[in-house]
Amino acid sequence: MSVHDLPGPVPYGPLGHSVGSPPPPGVTLDADGATFCVYAGHADRVEVCLFPGHGATGPDAERRVALTERLHGWWWGHVDDVRPGQRYALRVAGPWDPDAAQRHNPAKLLLDPWARAIEGHVDMVPAVFGHLVGDDLRGDDTVASDLDSAPHMPRCVVVSDDFDWGHARRPRTATADSIVYEVHVKEATRLLEAVPEHLRGTYAGLAHPAFIEHLQSLRVTAVELLPVHAFTHEPHLALAGRTNHWGYNTLGFFAPHADYAAADDPQGVVDEFKGMVKLLHEAGIEVVLDVVYNHTAEKSVDGPTLSWRGLDGRAYYRFDERGRDVDVTGCGNTLDLTHPVVVRMVLDSLRYWVTVMGVDGFRFDLAVALGRGAGGGYDPNHPFLVALRTDPVLAHVKLVAEPWDLGDAGWRTGQFPPPFSEWNDRFRDGVRSFWLTDVRLDADGDSSTVGHGIRDIVTRLAGSDDLFWAYDRGPAASVNFVTAHDGFTLADLTAYDVKHNEVNGEDNRDGTTNNRSWNHGVEGPTDDEGIRTARRRSMRNLLGTLLLSAGVPMLRSGDEIGRSTDGNNNPYCQDNALTWLPWGRTEPWQDDLLETTRHLTTLRRALPALRRRRFFTGEPTPTGAPDVSWLRLDGEPMDDASWDDRATRSLQMLVDGEPDGSGSTLIVLHGAASDAAVRLPEHPGAARWRLAWDSAWERPDGEHAHRAPGEEHRVTATSLQVWLATHD
Repeated sequence: MSVHDLPGPVPYGPLGHSVGSPPPPGVTLDADGATFCVYAGHADRVEVCLFPGHGATGPDAERRVALTERLHGWWWGHVDDVRPGQRYALRVAGPWDPDAAQRHNPAKLLLDPWARAIEGHVDMVPAVFGHLVGDDLRGDDTVASDLDSAPHMPRCVVVSDDFDWGHARRPRTATADSIVYEVHVKEATRLLEAVPEHLRGTYAGLAHPAFIEHLQSLRVTAVELLPVHAFTHEPHLALAGRTNHWGYNTLGFFAPHADYAAADDPQGVVDEFKGMVKLLHEAGIEVVLDVVYNHTAEKSVDGPTLSWRGLDGRAYYRFDERGRDVDVTGCGNTLDLTHPVVVRMVLDSLRYWVTVMGVDGFRFDLAVALGRGAGGGYDPNHPFLVALRTDPVLAHVKLVAEPWDLGDAGWRTGQFPPPFSEWNDRFRDGVRSFWLTDVRLDADGDSSTVGHGIRDIVTRLAGSDDLFWAYDRGPAASVNFVTAHDGFTLADLTAYDVKHNEVNGEDNRDGTTNNRSWNHGVEGPTDDEGIRTARRRSMRNLLGTLLLSAGVPMLRSGDEIGRSTDGNNNPYCQDNALTWLPWGRTEPWQDDLLETTRHLTTLRRALPALRRRRFFTGEPTPTGAPDVSWLRLDGEPMDDASWDDRATRSLQMLVDGEPDGSGSTLIVLHGAASDAAVRLPEHPGAARWRLAWDSAWERPDGEHAHRAPGEEHRVTATSLQVWLATHD
């Protein structure tokens, strides 16, 4: 029986080690105490530093124990009387040779890379830098600092893995049936009054019945949590009095971020996370983590020394021949996944979150960086990717790649091997361009003068076979999205032409300029009801295309209630009401949008034809009709001239349903700037067609018209309709 068949997460760890060989990394408890083990391949001395309790500092509060066993770069030793709750860290002595990327400094307290809980925060002061810096945190990275960092560093904490999972079981939703909801733990409930105040913005708050009810009303099958690994804040943000709100600045790959817990002790933090997973599983909702294994919070060699750099920077990071960081992440450093110790750390971390913490999958941030070989190029058969795909635990959870990084040839959408799914940026850009960019250019009503044609949007609707056909991957390899945490929200896509990130303090230089958005004639809020109406229809068009397309739809949290960040397309440092979900909404259109989203997800759930496991072929099905047909608005098949005409902005997509014709679905895509008539087609399962949804409706309770095949129906300019075949 595999771990996935068991009622809940179970311990999964090494089978043991031979006498004289290194024990498992991190802390291994036994009846007498604990064995500590860490990799420091170029060190001369490694000490574990024990602290009596929370916040203890000073030389009298720190007991140092040398790890005397050493083999293959691993250092270890047994310490008596260690129990859960023990606070600890590390100190390492060795060469200081910046040109060789060796920056050992015993004055710096270091975190254990395998620590399962971290208590406290990094004070971003000169003492936490391995090299000499001033109050502006700049200095000479070739000169070692003798300042003791212990008073300014968090502590690792030994915790127990014991937890009562009760009768919780993993939902194990098929990928093709999934609807993913990307959400930040704190943003989700910080302003949700139905959640008790002390739980708002926490793991417990995310699993509160009020929020779970919201997720279930949206038919969400999985939450994708923005980073929950322990993280800290970049030096430039600390100096400016801001924080890294999103958390893409990892401090520990095994420890849950403590600030997201209502619990105030490390064991309670770990147990609260597990409790969240348990309650979400009981509600049928999977938990997917957005994980950042491409870089760490230590930034470049100019950054602080917090863990990996002080242990063995040459092993953990990529460097050039001058001892400078090779940065393909845009964050200062790149973890070296060609080194077996780094690969082991990442695989151990992933297994831990699955088997001990109970999660169901991972979205890998800047995943191309994880697949770059010794020469720097991306390799889909990189040893780490092979290990991940063949691991007895990890090969069976959901694996999602963000298929790009910032290095040379870093855009690799469609090039990850199965069983990976991938964020499909081509879907995002194509859908935005069709409904927004082109419409902006056609706003004078002359839709024949400009446009990108229909081919790309149709390819996205059908599952992006141009990207994912190889290796028999199928549409479920495409994670479709029109918005994500970075970039405009759904509402802001329709209200802003350009980014407005001044509040971030970076002179509006941060964030993408490639928004493919359209303000509909006015930048930002407006009282013009005509513009407001057009914006709402554009939002519905984007949502409808997302939720009716083949592939796995991902909703950005808050889009369903019209969330805005005031045109800020990169609010990574805004931990305030700008980013918290606006549950206290007052405008009726926001409730209308929520009901529309619920209606669309319910339609998707009810129609297997929209949840494709294989790509369309155009071949006949048992009904005698092709699995998909492409028709002009007049009901005639699309011909080459229509496909090739860049001014074509309308068609009908007829998807065959069950063998008896039930479930057959007709999607009418009309991107032109004028109303038109659509002639409903003949189909073996359609005695009549019923209008199930029209993006022209403010709410999903419009007139559900019935039309016989061959009859015409009015379709509003720039709108989307869904028709269902009926037998009566």
